[in-house]
Order: sequence, then structure tokens, then C-alpha cells
Amino acid sequence: MCHVIVTCRSMLWTLLSIVVAFAELIAFMSADWLIGKAKPVSSEDVDNRTGGSQEPYRPTLGIYGRCTRVSHMQFSRRDTLCGPYAENFNEIASGFWQATAIFLAMGIMILCTVAFVSVFTMCVQSIMKKSIFNVCGLLQGIAGLFLILGLILYPAGWGCQKAISYCGPYASAYKLGDCSLGWAFYTAIGGTVLTFICAVFSAQAEIATSSDKVQEEIEEGKNLICLL
Repeated sequence: MCHVIVTCRSMLWTLLSIVVAFAELIAFMSADWLIGKAKPVSSEDVDNRTGGSQEPYRPTLGIYGRCTRVSHMQFSRRDTLCGPYAENFNEIASGFWQATAIFLAMGIMILCTVAFVSVFTMCVQSIMKKSIFNVCGLLQGIAGLFLILGLILYPAGWGCQKAISYCGPYASAYKLGDCSLGWAFYTAIGGTVLTFICAVFSAQAEIATSSDKVQEEIEEGKNLICLL
């Protein structure tokens, strides 16, 4: 018989696991890892309605994508164009970024799998006498290690030609040059920290769902058990 067990700790772990997976996925797909040096303001960038000038535009560069401003001479305006600069894996700008993409993708795949499984832990708490919470916590720890490797290797690719074109000639491995770090990089770091927190917190979720109070309610014949 399936017993639906919902506790404060298990629900918090499930929600946090889903948030972490989505945060890492969004960061990986974003082009806002590096913010390039500011482009000079041209006459096309002047706001004709107010007479003032816009802020200098700063293009962004991701692991495999970029955002830049393109001119439309016919309409005398500029639009921001975002998309992948690499049509395939081999066209990613740096070997270090290729390794980063592999490690991050592996970590994200594990996190998405755990996030999917975590939804069903309300009904199924163990498989083959193994706690799902403990197994998921172990997988989240492994995913965190993959994410760390990817984030360590990423700055080593700042010396590639693509990064230099955005960050200036002084950019090199672990040196930003004229660039600054974008929100996607910080999101990936924050998600990695939360991944390890999830891995540790999975043990608390397992304890909460197998407590004596839960067992007592199961023995009373309750199918839906909600505990704070």
C-alpha cells in the first residue's frame, strides 16, 4: 500500500532540489557569463526623443552563446541579437570551455534526474531497501563535484581568441581583462553551493519520513501523513 508522507523537511528538500536544477540549467544556457568591454556610443545610439544618449552597450559572452548589438542601417536603429556562436561542440571557443560544458552538462543532468525523482518521494521512500533520499543525496554530491570541476576550468579559457575579442588584449587564463563576470557565473556558483546543501539536507529528509511518529500513523492505518 502506498503511504503519502509529507514532512516539512522532505518538502523543503524537494523544493530546493528543483530550484537548484533549474538555476544551474538557466545559468548554463545563458550568454551572461562574461560582460565585455563597453562599446563607444555612436550617433545611432542617441535618444532622439529626449536628446540624451544611452548607456554604452556591453556585449555578453557565454560558454557557447553570445549577445551583441547589430545595426539596421535601413531603419537607423540597433537591436540586441542573442544566440549560439558555436553551431556544434567543436566550435566552442576554448578546449577548457568544452570541458566546462561537459562537466556542467553531466552535473545538470544528474540534478534534473534527482529533481524529477524527488517529486515521487512522497509516495515511495525506498527502492530495494535503499532509501531514495540517501541515494539522491549521494547523486547530488557527485553532481556538485562535476559542477565544481566545470567552474574551475571555465576561467582557464579566458585567454581564447573569442574571449580576447570581447575582453581586450589583456585577457588571459584567470584574468578578465576589460570584462566583468555576469549573473550566470554567480548563479552557477550559488547553485553549486546549494547542491551540496541539498546533499546534506537529504539525510534530514530521510530521518523525518522514517521517524517514530510517522511509523505510528502508518500503524494506525493512515494513508496520508502530514507532519511539520
